[in-house]
Amino acid sequence: MIKIHPKTLSDLEFHTVCAQLSELCITDMGKVKALKLAPQRNYRKTLFVLDQTQEYINSDTHETPIPNHGFDALDHELKMLGIEDTVLEVGSFRKIGSLSETVNTHLRYFRKFQETFPVLHQTVRDTEYTTELTDEINTIVDRFGEIKDDASPVLLQTRRAINEVKAKINSSFASALSRYASFGYLDEIRESIVDNVRVLAVSAMHRRKVKGSILGNSKTGSIVYIQPEATQTHQRELNNLLYDEQEEVKRILKALTNFVRPFGPLLKDYQKLLSTIDVIAAKAKYAKKLDAVLPKITKNRELEIKEAYHPLLLLNNRKRGEKTYPQDIKLDENNRIIVISGPNAGGKSITLKTVGLLQVMLQSGLLVPVHEYSRFCLFDKILTDIGDNQSIENHLSTYSYRLKNMNYFLRKCDDKTLFLIDEFGTGSDPELGGALAETFLEVFYERNSYGIITTHYANLKMMANETEAITNANMLFDSRTLEPLYKLYVGEAGSSFTFEVAQKNGIPYSLINRSKKKVERGKIRFDKSIANLQKERSKLAKTTTSLKTKEQEAAKQQQELNKTNARIQEKLESYQELYDSNQRLIYLGQKLDDLSDKFFTNKNKKLLLDELYKVVQIENSKRRKQNAKQKRAQKAKERRVKQEAEKKVEVIRQKKKEEKQKEIQVEKEKPKITLQVGDQVRLPDGRAVGSIDKIEKGKATVDYGMFTTQVDVDTLEFVKRPKTK
Repeated sequence: MIKIHPKTLSDLEFHTVCAQLSELCITDMGKVKALKLAPQRNYRKTLFVLDQTQEYINSDTHETPIPNHGFDALDHELKMLGIEDTVLEVGSFRKIGSLSETVNTHLRYFRKFQETFPVLHQTVRDTEYTTELTDEINTIVDRFGEIKDDASPVLLQTRRAINEVKAKINSSFASALSRYASFGYLDEIRESIVDNVRVLAVSAMHRRKVKGSILGNSKTGSIVYIQPEATQTHQRELNNLLYDEQEEVKRILKALTNFVRPFGPLLKDYQKLLSTIDVIAAKAKYAKKLDAVLPKITKNRELEIKEAYHPLLLLNNRKRGEKTYPQDIKLDENNRIIVISGPNAGGKSITLKTVGLLQVMLQSGLLVPVHEYSRFCLFDKILTDIGDNQSIENHLSTYSYRLKNMNYFLRKCDDKTLFLIDEFGTGSDPELGGALAETFLEVFYERNSYGIITTHYANLKMMANETEAITNANMLFDSRTLEPLYKLYVGEAGSSFTFEVAQKNGIPYSLINRSKKKVERGKIRFDKSIANLQKERSKLAKTTTSLKTKEQEAAKQQQELNKTNARIQEKLESYQELYDSNQRLIYLGQKLDDLSDKFFTNKNKKLLLDELYKVVQIENSKRRKQNAKQKRAQKAKERRVKQEAEKKVEVIRQKKKEEKQKEIQVEKEKPKITLQVGDQVRLPDGRAVGSIDKIEKGKATVDYGMFTTQVDVDTLEFVKRPKTK
């Protein structure tokens, strides 16, 4: 049987989760039930409540949503029904009828969609379905919460009589009003209301001339309010009828109360059912807020949590716009206990609480913010020792309290236990406390318990390094800045960075050095070795990240390059098609020119037509038969490619034109050099360089070594002038 101690729930702040869940409920009973949420007692029940939540989430995608489950609590009504001869008010019956109809709606819905929501159907299937309540209440009470006229024959007859008397009163009053107004006895306001009775507003001087009962007067005494004599008889009749109506309503409500009274236990079940559905709906809403999922629940003793977030930290950071770092943790037969070490403020305690809180939430039927491929087993006991727990009432120090807690752990710990201990062994002498903590850890290990502890003790780190199924872990820190990275690394102990952090915070190096001398050299070397390993691993992690980034960039570039090559290949094929088409047209043009030339020579029309027909036949044999749509598509493609090619060619032409203009401009701007004998020159279109032997009458004799030539001086291009000695 699963039994989680209330202290564990308190240590893991599960009550805060319950409070947030309660806020998402829409009924008062649901809110109370959410606050009392606790882990289930067995494996089967845990899976059942998890499936309830998952099915409710899946209902969002269903074509017909789950009906509204809201209702007004019947605490007062149920209490009254438990007392003999009590009578409920008419409004209470409206609440009872609404509750019964809401439950019936849910029963019909889950019966109809039983295959889609099997677990939710199982949740409601044992609840009694009946329409007796709603039928009886709807017969007597209307949708506005009033007693219907036909609730009984007597009431119907009485209300008809009341309406007739009211008509007579209105008629007689109107007659008196008209009569006395014509006599000028009434004030300007003519009439008023006194004690819900229509009265004449008579001038005080004419009060004796109006027959009737005086019911009051104005503050100044100038107006007297009189009920006409003609209406008094009808009013007395109306009062009697109203009394009869009231008595009949009481009788009807008493009879209806007696009818409902046996349904009291059923109404309690109805409230319980709807409040349960309310909590399930709240769980679904909470899961959506956290982006939570239902992981794999296994009977094997393993806990593989991927990309886990602490729910409370996640929601708080979202409000503040800050990032929350996920954690990965794995516990199994080969790795039952993890020892997390490293400096403070690195996230050790949060990691510990994340594992514990997610486990408690899952065993309470709440989905958890982890990767969907995560795997959870269920633990019978979850034991926690987190935080500074001094007991003022019992006069216990932190260490005494923790020893008392450890004693409880030793009595309860077994192979179905998950223990979570923060700052294991602290509160006493480091040497003695560390030794005792190591002994406790040995006992937990021997009992095959699963657990996570955080510590600064070197002996516990060494034990984890030397013991099978116990693994060191540390929270990563930036080796340069010593800022936390909030990432758990399993497989290596963490350094406390005691002296490094002290130096970073401005403690003089001389004092740090003196402190180092007071500590055993072996401990310093051990901690330094761990610190160096962490620094090297941090550098390696950065290098790995950098390489992965570059690899991704290279892959992206390769993908872009492939796309570009594909586009180029497509364009090349299109240009080739255009070139082939143009070549074919050129060939046809040449053929037509040959035929024209022959016809020009021999004037043989028949031969011309024969040759032309042959050409047409040959060309048609090469054509593929196409419909009108294909022809239009082919024409459009050719037109598009041609336009694109023309644009490209135009750009190239424009570029060459600009380059030529630039060359001409450079030539114009280039200073004219007067050629001299001995200058090395060349022709504008040539590559060979020769030297000028002599210049006469605008002609220059140029020696190229193997031969000499005579050219115009203006056509030569200056290359180089030999240096003068």
